[in-house]
Formats: sequence, C-alpha cells, structure tokens
Amino acid sequence: MDAKYEQRKKMIYDFMCDDMYVPMKIKELAIVLGVKKDQRPQLEQILNDLMMEGRIVCSKRGKFSKSEEKKIVGTFQAHPKGFGFVSVEGEKEDIFIPESETNGAMHMDTVEISVSPAVTGRRREGKVLHVLERGMKQVVCTYQLNKNFGFAVPDNPKFGSDIFIPLERSKGAVNGHKVVVEITQYGKKGKNPEGKVVEILGHINDPGVDILSIVRAYGLPVEFDPKVMTQVEHVAKPVSEADMAGRMDLRDWQMVTIDGEDAKDLDDAVSLTMDHENYILGVHIADVSNYVQEHSALDTEALKRGTSVYLVDRVIPMLPHALSNGICSLNQGEERLALSCIMTVNPKGEIIDHTITESVICVDRRMTYTNVKKILADHDPEVMAEYEPLVPMFEKMAELAAILRKKRMKRGSIDFDFPETKVILDKNGNPVDIRPYDRNVATKLIEDFMLAANETVAAEYYWRELPFVYRTHEQPDSEKIQKLSTFINNFGYSLHIGSDEVHPKELQKLLEKIDGTSEEPLISRLTLRSMKQARYTVENTGHFGLAADCYCHFTSPIRRYPDLQIHRIIKDSLRGRLGEKRIGHYTQILPEVAKHASEMERRADEAERETIKLKKVQYMENHIGETFAGVISGVAEYGFFVELENTVEGLVRVTSLTDDFYQYYEETYELVGEATNRRFKLGQQVRVTVDNCDRIMRTIDFTLADSDEN
Repeated sequence: MDAKYEQRKKMIYDFMCDDMYVPMKIKELAIVLGVKKDQRPQLEQILNDLMMEGRIVCSKRGKFSKSEEKKIVGTFQAHPKGFGFVSVEGEKEDIFIPESETNGAMHMDTVEISVSPAVTGRRREGKVLHVLERGMKQVVCTYQLNKNFGFAVPDNPKFGSDIFIPLERSKGAVNGHKVVVEITQYGKKGKNPEGKVVEILGHINDPGVDILSIVRAYGLPVEFDPKVMTQVEHVAKPVSEADMAGRMDLRDWQMVTIDGEDAKDLDDAVSLTMDHENYILGVHIADVSNYVQEHSALDTEALKRGTSVYLVDRVIPMLPHALSNGICSLNQGEERLALSCIMTVNPKGEIIDHTITESVICVDRRMTYTNVKKILADHDPEVMAEYEPLVPMFEKMAELAAILRKKRMKRGSIDFDFPETKVILDKNGNPVDIRPYDRNVATKLIEDFMLAANETVAAEYYWRELPFVYRTHEQPDSEKIQKLSTFINNFGYSLHIGSDEVHPKELQKLLEKIDGTSEEPLISRLTLRSMKQARYTVENTGHFGLAADCYCHFTSPIRRYPDLQIHRIIKDSLRGRLGEKRIGHYTQILPEVAKHASEMERRADEAERETIKLKKVQYMENHIGETFAGVISGVAEYGFFVELENTVEGLVRVTSLTDDFYQYYEETYELVGEATNRRFKLGQQVRVTVDNCDRIMRTIDFTLADSDEN
C-alpha cells in the first residue's frame, strides 16, 4: 500500500482511539470524517485491514470501535539499551516493551502489561502498567567511593543504573570491592535506586572473587545449614549388616567406576558378563535415598538446590561432601548400597530382559576415562598390564556400547558432537589454558550404558502407570524446522517434513551427510538452535533428540534431585509400599518437583556458562594483538562471531570491516560487500586478531587479520 493509504489508516485509527469517540457505523464514520462517496471503498478497505490486524472490532449492529487492550502478567527481561521483553508462561513469543513504556520496571520484575493489537509480520508490543513484584532484591556490584557517599555499579548490565549507597550503609567498603547490595528504594525517573551493602565479597583482584560474584549473582546456595550438617553426621556411617538385609548381594561381581581424573562423587558403577551370546549389563547407582529421607532437613535442602553446580574452579554440591564424596560415593574397595538395573542385551542391541533391584556392591577399581581410552583405543601395553584382569571386560563393554549406539542411531537418535570447554586454572584462579574437552571411546561407552539404564527404568514405570518424573524433549517448532529446511537447500540438502513435524531420523541423516564437510559447523549449529530444551515432566511425551519413547534421569542421584526422587518411587514399589495413599502423595508433589528441578537446572547451566565466558575473556586478555585461525560460528547485521580451536568465541564487528559496506542477508546468514561482493558466512574459515576484552560484558572483540578475500 502507498504512503497516503497508510497515513489515512493511521488517522482513522487515531480518531477511534480518542477518549471522546463513540462507536459508529460506516455511514456515520464517512460523514464525520468527510469521506466522499467515491472514497467509500477505500474506507471499507481500511476498516477491514484494521480488523484483520486486531486493532478495531465491529459489533453485531455494525458499529466500529477500538479493540480493548489485553492485560497480562509476565516477567520483565531488561536489555542494557533500555528496552525489554516480557515472557508469559505458556506463550511462545515474548512481548517487546519499548524503552519509553517500561514504567520503572527492572530486570526480572513481575509486571502487568497491556498488549497492543497484533500487527501482521511484527512482534507484539506492550507497555508496563504496574510492577507487581520486584525480581532482583539483591545485586552484585563493584563499589566506588566518593567523598560523602558511595555508589555501586551492578555486574549485570541488564539492571540498568548505578545504585546510590549512603556512607553509613556501605559496611566500610572501599574502591574496587565486590559487594552484595540490597535495594532499599527502586528509584524513579531521574533518580537512581538506593541500597545498602549487606556483604563484601572481597577486592575485584582477589583470587576467586570473580567466580564468587557470579555465585552470589545467581543466588546459588553455598553453605549448608548446621541442621543439615548435624543430620549428615548421623547418617554418614559405614554400611552395616542390617543395611544389607534383603538386598541382592553383588559384592563378588567384577565392576568398575569410570570417571574423570578429578571426579570425587562417583555415583555410577558398571559391570558386564556374558550369558552365551547375550550380554548381562549392570548399571549400579548409589542408593542416596537410603541416607536422604523424604522431608528431612537434608531432603529439603537438596530439593531447594535441585542440582549440583559445576563451575570452572569449584563444585557447589546438592548434598554435603560427607555424603556426595563419602558414604554415597562408590569408592574402590568399599561396600556400598546401590540400586541396580541389570539388563540382558542380545547381539542386536535389544534389551530382552531386565531387573531393577536394591543391591550391595563393592567396586573393584576406580577407572578414569583416560586409562580406559588407553586400553581400548591406544592399546597401551603398560596400562593394559596394570589392569590385566579387567581388560577382557572392557573389550566386551566396547563391543556392547558399539551395538547399543548403532541401534540408537538406527532409530534416529541425534548425536551433536560439539566440543565442551575445559578451562585449566592456576592456584590463584587465573586461566592458563583453554581446550576442548576430550570426548573419547570411554566417555561414549559410559554414555551408552547410562542411556540404556535410563530408558529401561522409564519404560518400566511408564507401563506400570505409576507417578514418575520423566526427562522429556519436545518436537521442534515447525517454523524453525521450516527455516532450517529452506536454509540447507542452499547447500543441496533437504529435510522430509510431514504434517508440520520432522522425525529425529531426518535430522540425524542430515548430520551424517554433512559430516566432515566445510558446512558442517554451520548446519550443525543451526540444527541445534532449532531444538527445544529438554526438561522434567510428570507426563511422558518422549524424548525427541534421543528418538526415545520413554526416558528419565535415574543414574545421578548425588547431583540431580529428579534422580533421587525416582529412586524413592522405585524403592517404594520394590518394597510393596505404593498403595493408594502413597500414589496420591507422589501425584500431588511431582509436578512441582519437576518444574522446580527444570528451573534450577537452567540456573546452574547459566551460571556455569557465565564462569566459562569470564575465564575465556581473562585468558584472551593475555593474547591481545595475537592472531588465531577460527571458523565463523554466527552472523548478524552487526558483525560475525568467530570460534577458535580452543572454543573461545569473539565478535568481528561490521564497523571494523572498512574495505566495503556490508549488507546482511538473513535467508543465507551472510554479510556481503556491496562493491566487492566479498562474503562472510557460517562455517567459513578466517584468521582474526584479538582486539579487545571486556570482563563486565564478558565479550571478546576480534578484527579480521586477512586482507584478501577468503
């Protein structure tokens, strides 16, 4: 439509928005607006368009009026530039809030907003009417002292403004102190928020203070209540004969734990024997529920935490170390209580029989991924000699793992093999090396066995129709898959999409086709971004990424609360305690357990990512001016991201590309030079120079090192 048409449309809509306007029929509108007879068709068209956009409505009597604004409640998520978005539970798309309409709302506030009628092709917009509840009551800041007062600069750039601190409320903080500030007044237009220092974490340059600041910012609980520690002293006792009564005695079974060198909470052991051609695979999990009784102080704290948090320089455990590294850890040569899932697997990888039972075990050897890899992949004679009695079992394990993996891949399980980051720190917490985490034959073997046990347990309890906590992964949004399909057509690939759904096997086949190609990083990332996040639910809707009908988390009760909850249900079932009352109890509590565990998992993941990002920035500060090879991992209109071999990612800003004016093409994820036709696209190899590192924003800026076209 032309500009005049849009102008008339706006004028008519503004007229209807006036407080003095009363609903009118089209004839009345034409008279009041002075619309001539030959212009009536255009007036009708404008009214139709406004109705299609949801901005006006027409009554049964044919009278037109402005649509009532929809009022909803959601969580405000601020952007450092002043605007924000409101996320509403159950709604797919966030609502954009312009800076002028935030009405004093701050990051994570619960707000009531009015939503403007949808305009076709544009994101919904709204304005904040009321702040119902403040989301951030405490903020981690860097303190700065003036003569007569102090102020605190929030670490989180989304908070938006510095916080005024009266001197008498500074707790003696000095310049450069990292502090936790409690907000006492949230301020208003033209006036900063006010607060008081409630904790001094240390100086910004003190070892460990940077990570501690992130710990506090995410509200991660570190210390355990004295009540909890008193309870630990009572329960963390050696396994007694009474503890073993009625359990399956597996102490003479050959079994091992396989973990990283620095792991201390060893909650899973594996065993393997042969029954003619069939494999008897045992996955033995620490019986944490024997020591953490429901409703105890220990249990309340574990539920609150939801998960252990693995940061670059520390672990914040779900359970105190006396349990997680002690009596609940399957330490070599020590008798331990377990829940065992013993599976009979035929040569095709089919689990033809299984037993889930309470057991008592004794691990023969504590193995590391490194040494198992040396046995299975490197055939290191020295290591093979050291573990000679176990080598035949490891070889059979590798054989079975390959069979299970092949079967899983055949049904369509998707395997994203992106390198995780391992950050090496010195004694002061400074990063001295960053490298991809090694995912080898040993890590994959344990992964395959744990997946088999998790699926087996989930299927058993699904078919028994008992209350349970599943790990589910929904189908991707059809719109995202459609976009992915359109994009990969540029490379000659296609996806078969039926009735707006895609089978995981289609995505797996795509990843197989691109394996080893130059476009692999690009398409793999876009495929991953098209996925939804897995979560805990009480309804079993299956796991899309694993192409599994039933899946749960059973194998890590030391560090995940849903696993601990599942163990209780299994033990109640094994002991015949799942009567009507107990089933009712689980039916009532599990939805909240699943929801809370999902939220705590997100919090832990975000905190972990933030600590890694910070250490990457600190590491690259020592390499400013140096040049590295990398791959373009993301493209936007403001520049492109480059990932180095060590997993560090930085931004080449479009403003630093001075050889041409670059246009962004969203459909192909490319920046293209108007005059030179020079292109920067996902997956492309480039050389970059480290230009700038920002610890506050946790960002790294690169400049392009190559002057010639790539």
